[in-house]
Amino acid sequence: MANKLNITPLADRVIVKPAPAEEKTKGGIIIPDTAKEKPQRGTVVAAGPGKKDEPTTVKPGDKVLYGKYAGTEISFDGEDYLIMRESDILAIVPE
Repeated sequence: MANKLNITPLADRVIVKPAPAEEKTKGGIIIPDTAKEKPQRGTVVAAGPGKKDEPTTVKPGDKVLYGKYAGTEISFDGEDYLIMRESDILAIVPE
């Protein structure tokens, strides 16, 4: 995330940079492109201010887990991101 993302999400929306898909299994088997699963973890790049009585709890730089079909895929400056509601985030992962 060397470049600054110039998008500010509204309300309780969060922009997440998905982690790259796994290339190999733990046993060393190479996974072909057609069998790769969509990653369910990523890093928060930007977060909105939250709703009126519910401020956003995640902040940029947090590693998070989210639902398999959560969010909408967007491309900005050649990078792929997901924009989702904060409620779609299941957990913050410690580093």
